[in-house]
Amino acid sequence: MQSKKLIIGNWKMNPLTAKEAEKLFSVVVKEVSVIKKTEIVICPPYIYLEKLKKIRTSKIKLGVQDAFGGDVGAFTGEVSADMLDNFGVRYTILGHSERRSMGESNADINKKIKSALTSGLSVILCVGENTRDQDHGYFNFVKTQLEECLVGVSKNLVSKIIIAYEPVWAISTTVDRKDATAADSLEMSIFIKKVLSDKFGGEVSKIRIIYGGSVNTKDAEDFLKNGGVDGLLVGRVSLDAKKFTEIIKICETLNK
Repeated sequence: MQSKKLIIGNWKMNPLTAKEAEKLFSVVVKEVSVIKKTEIVICPPYIYLEKLKKIRTSKIKLGVQDAFGGDVGAFTGEVSADMLDNFGVRYTILGHSERRSMGESNADINKKIKSALTSGLSVILCVGENTRDQDHGYFNFVKTQLEECLVGVSKNLVSKIIIAYEPVWAISTTVDRKDATAADSLEMSIFIKKVLSDKFGGEVSKIRIIYGGSVNTKDAEDFLKNGGVDGLLVGRVSLDAKKFTEIIKICETLNK
């Protein structure tokens, strides 16, 4: 198990202007200057990467929210993993539920994962069920996501894979959403490790599992302490510098 916990901020399609993005990033940079034991990644929209890269900090790594699954070429509107790696991006979120809802399949995600890993990027693979049924069919749903998204991935590259458990029924944009608990996270973390162990054997210890699903300042500590995870994928709250850095500091305190 890697020693550092991981806090990732997914800005999604926010904020509206580069000025706002720079301000948000700068505040976070200032607030995390004393952080030593927590790895921090922020994934802004592509168009802000250039500006944010110029705000020097060794405390925060830059990631993106998606990456194309092919090489440079005639692919209008796409950004390749090689381009991102050459620019200095170190992480990419792949398979987010919002991308899946737009029609992205496990096969599409698998292609993107292979391309990202080949290019040297670390992959944050999102998996998670839409609903929880009484027959526990959601376990098979997540198992299928893991197996199909990671088919053909070499054991030698597993240290660059992070699994983000993201129960769709718990995210803020889901109709009639419900709060997930640390117990829900722990249950699925154990299951994910079993599936990955069957596939990668002892190398599974190199894969970090994090939780994402409307994480906030009130439940972050419980997920980190009792959810069986190595960090958090923070969505909407990552757009609030004060709340996001509070989550980072909670993680840092638990690492001591």
